[in-house]
Amino acid sequence: MSLTYSTYLELKQILSAQHPRSEGPEHDEMLFIIIHQVYELWFKEVLHEADYLVQLLQQNDRTRILHTLRRILTIFKTLVAQIDVLETMTPLEFLSFRDRLESASGFQSFQFRELEFLLGHKRRNVIAHYEDDPVALSRLEARFAQATLWDAFLRFLAANGYEVPAELLARDVREAVRPSPELQTTLKTIYRTDAQLLRVCERLVDLDEGIQEWRYRHIKMVERTIGMKQGTGGSAGVGYLHTTLKPLFPDLWAIRAEL
Repeated sequence: MSLTYSTYLELKQILSAQHPRSEGPEHDEMLFIIIHQVYELWFKEVLHEADYLVQLLQQNDRTRILHTLRRILTIFKTLVAQIDVLETMTPLEFLSFRDRLESASGFQSFQFRELEFLLGHKRRNVIAHYEDDPVALSRLEARFAQATLWDAFLRFLAANGYEVPAELLARDVREAVRPSPELQTTLKTIYRTDAQLLRVCERLVDLDEGIQEWRYRHIKMVERTIGMKQGTGGSAGVGYLHTTLKPLFPDLWAIRAEL
């Protein structure tokens, strides 16, 4: 049998992967399932691109670095736009099937946790939530032990002749990224003297801002749908989500007031 559009994309498996659990089923549960499945596909692609970006930083390929960052940013704009679709569902429409989600929650997305780890937002306690999922646990343990995108960026700066504190180049990559006044001095020099590396820095700021924008829109969507109720799966809902609005690359934000 020759390869077809359907077999190449494995549409039989993809289009048979939506299984509403509500009675009827409730009309809007299909939208809810598909939106979140699409999110997971995009998370897979962002991880694919971000891993490639780390390689490009190691290779000092400035043209491809900027191109790949642009692609990731465009994907995040798409992720934000998908919230517009989800917000066509009213609170009552969501409540018509919400109890069927039981303990399932977006909080449990291991791919998004992988992305957080890759971008430097590492917390060991997060991994404990996946002890019953060997695949997710293995992937998160691996990501937790790996150097981050920020570590690759620091080595990229050093490879281009810029002073990066030795303790940052030798830091424990299992720790969360923390600001460094010494590094900020170097970044200010780059902003004032190196137009090409400035573009790389600014694209990283765009990425950081794009992720925060997605988080903010997600918060407002949840607040619009369930208010201050507890989230599914026992999460704290909107209260917890507000705590996630923090920069991933704090040094690139800190220098703004000093340029």
